Amino acid sequence: MEFKKDHDYVSSKLEIGKEILYLTKDEVINIGITEKDILSLVEDALVAHGKKEYEMPAKIGVHPYEEVFYHAMPAYIPSKKALGVKWIECYPSNPTKFNLPQTTGLLILNDILTGCPIALMDSTWLTAMRTPAVTVLAAAALHEDAKTFGMFGSGVQGTEHVKYVVHTLKNLEKIYIYDNREEAMDKLIKEVQPRIDVEIIKGKNPEEVVKKSEVLSSATVILRDPLSIVKNEWISKGQTILPCDLNTFWDPLIPKKADKYIVDSTEEHKLFEDMGYFPDGLPKIYAQTGEIIAGIQKGRENKDEIIVCSNIGMAVCDMVVGREIFNRALDNNIGIKLKL
Repeated sequence: MEFKKDHDYVSSKLEIGKEILYLTKDEVINIGITEKDILSLVEDALVAHGKKEYEMPAKIGVHPYEEVFYHAMPAYIPSKKALGVKWIECYPSNPTKFNLPQTTGLLILNDILTGCPIALMDSTWLTAMRTPAVTVLAAAALHEDAKTFGMFGSGVQGTEHVKYVVHTLKNLEKIYIYDNREEAMDKLIKEVQPRIDVEIIKGKNPEEVVKKSEVLSSATVILRDPLSIVKNEWISKGQTILPCDLNTFWDPLIPKKADKYIVDSTEEHKLFEDMGYFPDGLPKIYAQTGEIIAGIQKGRENKDEIIVCSNIGMAVCDMVVGREIFNRALDNNIGIKLKL
C-alpha cells in the first residue's frame, strides 16, 4: 500500500514505463537542498544502515587503468522509498591532463512497485555533498567537543569537508588544511573562509597538521599501495581520524594500533582488502559508522582512545539524497522528460 501511494504520486507527474525524468548537474545543484538538508538525509541513511533496514551489496567495479576505478553502487532503503544505482568513475589525472573533474557519474532511480526507471541524474554534486556529511556526522558522534580539525586534500572533497564540519563540531576554534598544491589551499581558503567563523590555517607540512588537530580527515587519492604520508609516531592519544581514501594517506600501523577501527561498510572494506588495497591486511573492525550514529554501538568511551573511522562511500546515502532531489524536481516541474 505504501509503495502504491508513492507510485501514484510519481505517475501523476510522469508516465511511468514510458518516460523518465532527466536532471542535469546544474539542475541538481540548484534544486534547493542545503548543507543542513544533506546532513539530515545522510544521517537518516546511516541510521537505516546501522539498523540493517536496507539492502546494499558491496561495490563491484572495473579498472581499465591501474589508478582508475569504475563502481556500480546499488541500494534499496524502504523507509525512504529509495531504490536505484549509481555508476561512478574516478580518474585522478583528469584535472591535470584534460581539465576535467576527477570524479563523474550518473544515478538512476526506479519505481519500487513496478521496477521501471523513473529518473536519471548527474551524481557528481551529490557525491561531493554526501561524502563530507558522513565524515562530519561521524566526527560529532566520536569527538563532539573537538576544538581543532585537520583536513588533508584541498580539492572538491576537502573544500566541502571544511564547509560541513562547522555544522557538527560546534566548539571548533581552528581548522588546519594541507595540500601539496599551494594554489589549492589558497583557493579553499578564498572560497570557504568568508562562509564560516572558524579560522582556516595552512599547515606547513603534514606533521604540523597532525600534531595540532584533535580530529583529522583525508580526501586525497585511493591507491593499492599506501603512501604513508602521515607517520604512526605523529599520532597521539585521544585523536579521531576519519579517512575518505582507504589506507592510502596513513601509515598502515595507525588503524592497527587504534583502540577502535570503525568502517562505513564492513562488506565493502573486505572487498577492497580482497582487491589488494590493504596489503598488510584489514585491521580488526569494531563497528560500522551507522551503528555508532544509531546508538547501537558505543563510540568514544574515554578521552585517550585513538579512533579511526574509515568511510569510503555507501550507496544508501546516494539513493536517499537522490530520491529527495527527484521529489523536489517533480514538485517544482524541474528537469526534462525523456522517452524510454
